[in-house]
Amino acid sequence: MISTSSSSVGSLSRYRADFPGLQPEVNGEPLAYLDSGATAQRPSAVLDVERRFLETTNAAVHRGAHTLAALATEAYEEARETVARFVGARSSDEIVWTSNATDALNLVAYGMGNATLGRGGPEASRFVLAPGDEILVTEAEHHANLVPWQELAARTGATFRYVPVHDDGTWSIDDAAAALTDRTRVFAFAHVSNVTGHVAPVAELAELAHGVGALVVLDACQSAPHRALDLVGLGVDFAAFSAHKMLGPTGIGVLWGREELLDALPPFRTGGSMITTVTMESSSFLPSPARFEAGTQPVSQSIALAEAVRYLERVGLEAIDEHEARLGQRLVDELGALPGVRVVGPASGVARAGLASFDVAGVHAHDVGQFLDAQGIAVRVGHHCAQPLHRRLGLTATTRASTYLYSTDDEIDRLVQGVSEVRAYFGAE
Repeated sequence: MISTSSSSVGSLSRYRADFPGLQPEVNGEPLAYLDSGATAQRPSAVLDVERRFLETTNAAVHRGAHTLAALATEAYEEARETVARFVGARSSDEIVWTSNATDALNLVAYGMGNATLGRGGPEASRFVLAPGDEILVTEAEHHANLVPWQELAARTGATFRYVPVHDDGTWSIDDAAAALTDRTRVFAFAHVSNVTGHVAPVAELAELAHGVGALVVLDACQSAPHRALDLVGLGVDFAAFSAHKMLGPTGIGVLWGREELLDALPPFRTGGSMITTVTMESSSFLPSPARFEAGTQPVSQSIALAEAVRYLERVGLEAIDEHEARLGQRLVDELGALPGVRVVGPASGVARAGLASFDVAGVHAHDVGQFLDAQGIAVRVGHHCAQPLHRRLGLTATTRASTYLYSTDDEIDRLVQGVSEVRAYFGAE
């Protein structure tokens, strides 16, 4: 049970005090929040910016003839420009607001399905799929970057294929090269695995995929919050990520796409705010990003996301990456050294993100999570929306500890100590 009483949380990084969500006690213990891979805590700066907007400038954007609407629209589009700069977009028109990353990936997949149905005109022919064409993912994907492509294959008659992973849950550029064929039309993969922490060589993979004429769709959910991104430089065609994993609010995600591709892709959702003309016979649509943003816009959320981006830039993405890499290596080394604990993913010394998923022999992951929670340690348990990967690893569930810029060595110490006690507590030694 969460207590809001204040207490010292020990020696923490200088940024930890910026996060009110890290201050409560949990079950009488200082909170050790190691679940940032699921959702990050928000700094006061982000909370304050969204609250100020709602208190002083709240209005519907676009088309309003009054001052508040103009101010809200200006702030809304400035937020888009901030995010565009953050990911290296060529224009803010390459940034589409979505409800989350899952929505963004579905937008691309369903847009391609609509193109295959003849929507979008000649310019959409780039996205048309036919029987014999192939959609390629990896066995390590989050369901959000797997199920939409399965559905697209089922609707179009394309063949759904995947790059198999090795025994440690990782895959290589050679594995991808062996799976790509001259019929591959889409290659979708995660920049960073949310289970293993494996970091994909994106630029090299994009070059390979483009060599056979495939579009490259990047799941950047576990990379955008933690490392500098240049999506144009990486060579991908589309990328998706969510605000709530990068210090921002829930309810908003981002689809980045090359402008020429977005303008040719048929819309996924239709309605108000995305049309040029509507008659009783037909409708025509605005160019990107408006054509993909039907309905009421996530205005306060976009402004909060922009402030989260500015916060990350103030801290420094390189510093964040280095901090998490060090903590992640500690997780791998120290958890992996415990009897009966199996850490999945790249071996010690191999580049990986600041997270670790592990199995405790003889103890279910949910029991591990509850045992740690009693000590104030928050971790993730389950299949992490990656059932095929867990099945390949011979597991039904794992426990995942994931770090962020506010994570501390003390939290890693407490986690390792807690996990070391699990098997004895449950009589599994």
